[in-house]
Amino acid sequence: MKVRFHKKFAKGYSRLDLKIRRVFESRLQIFCTNPYQSELSNHPLKGKWRGYRSINISGDFRAVYKEVSEQEVVFIAVGNHSQLYG
Repeated sequence: MKVRFHKKFAKGYSRLDLKIRRVFESRLQIFCTNPYQSELSNHPLKGKWRGYRSINISGDFRAVYKEVSEQEVVFIAVGNHSQLYG
């Protein structure tokens, strides 16, 4: 699977604590192998994020992505629940 990162994602990612970034990196490896692995809690979003999906990183942190094709996704945003959905 091809994974790309939007500049908004890169900006949010750079602001994350190092521990959360490391957890994301391990979750991304799982995602590339099986995006629907249960520990990712992969689910479609509603409202302003309709058409996007979210995976759980750690605790309250989520990563939002969009499926471009069956073989390509673009991660759009990362942050805690209130930053993303509030």
